[in-house]
Amino acid sequence: MPGNILIIDDEEQLRKLLTRIISLEGFSVFETATLKSAIAILTQRPIDVVLCDVRLPDGNGVEFIKFLKKTQPQLEVILLTAFGNIGDGVQAIKNGAFDYLVKGNDNDRILPLVHQAVDQAQQHRKSAVKISEKTLFDFESIIGQSSSIQNAIRLSKRIAITDSTVLLLGETGTGKEVFANAIHHNSKRKDNSLVAINCSAFNKELLEGELFGHKAGAYTGAQTDKKGLVEIADGGTLFLDEIGELNIELQAKLLRVLENGEFIKLGDTRVSKVNVRVIAATNRDLSKEIADGHFREDLFYRINVFTIELPSLRERDEDIPLLIQFFLAQTISKENKASIQVSKDALWLMQRYHWKGNIRQLKNVIERAVILVDGLEILPEHLPYEIQTQNSETYQELSLSSVEKKHIQKLLVYTNGNKAKAARLLEIGLATLYRKMNEYAISSSFPK
Repeated sequence: MPGNILIIDDEEQLRKLLTRIISLEGFSVFETATLKSAIAILTQRPIDVVLCDVRLPDGNGVEFIKFLKKTQPQLEVILLTAFGNIGDGVQAIKNGAFDYLVKGNDNDRILPLVHQAVDQAQQHRKSAVKISEKTLFDFESIIGQSSSIQNAIRLSKRIAITDSTVLLLGETGTGKEVFANAIHHNSKRKDNSLVAINCSAFNKELLEGELFGHKAGAYTGAQTDKKGLVEIADGGTLFLDEIGELNIELQAKLLRVLENGEFIKLGDTRVSKVNVRVIAATNRDLSKEIADGHFREDLFYRINVFTIELPSLRERDEDIPLLIQFFLAQTISKENKASIQVSKDALWLMQRYHWKGNIRQLKNVIERAVILVDGLEILPEHLPYEIQTQNSETYQELSLSSVEKKHIQKLLVYTNGNKAKAARLLEIGLATLYRKMNEYAISSSFPK
């Protein structure tokens, strides 16, 4: 299990000692004393695990963890904290650290912890890449009778039999990977592999190596030649999830694959050829990304041959009962539980909830409820707090004071902020209007 480790600590003696100990385990170790130089290393090298001190010359290691988990969620971080500052370690865990070590007090834990962290980091990377010899989903497995989802299915079926590039648009959790599977399953490439990768799970260097492969010696730790996913998908389909996260330099390389079927492995000088169909997906507004200089316009036109917009769960709420029954049966089977029903009150709450995480969130809620329920019925108390309490928020919005506030605001906009005119239309005195504006915290900054 070779891996790449980065040590960030301004105590040179300790840093050198850790480097020697960890290197003897077969890991490739990089070291630095500052966060600034650490960021430079992280953008140039595929790092699995970071060991980071708390107090550094140019920043705080505990806060740096937040940055790392946001920009490179696949790597793991171990915090190095001084004795007596266990609070830093606890906060580090909250920020997403794998664990923490107390300097000089946890010597026996260092190597086992590094091995565990590398293993987990590499598992994260594997879960972000899926190579399927047999597709997992067909159009018949897509649940929903709403017109919006049926329209998406009809269009996907027509596109599937062609060899055109497809762009799937939709919020996170709307089923883009399911549609990619179904399109591949109904294409002439179905007997070859469907290779899927989540572009947001890797930094630029790691993603380039995953997509295009490398030659032995291309970088530290690259001991043998490695096939990239583009090459593995030859003759089949490459599904690029969250393509909006793709680095601008990698976008140019992907464009070459789409236009000429050509790419160059890291560390190689020879051009390789492939025949691959690309299905891309994103929850980003690519037009805005183009305007902001983050996405190539020519690549957008290449992947935007056919666009399919997948509706959010809020736009297909009539499908919620069907999805609930499907996930309920699935979870009952997995957990080996007796038959469970959903109570009318729980169903009512779920049908009216605004599912920001869409189908994925609904699935998680059902799984959680099945685990929590003791009897044979899912009740409101088995649902997450935010779903249970949405009702009170709805009633608050419909309260008399809320309606009155909105009516006053609309009239002030209508009268361009003329309060005397607004008071006349409301059939109240001007003093009463000012009192209500103060009571409801309505801004006075309207044009006069």
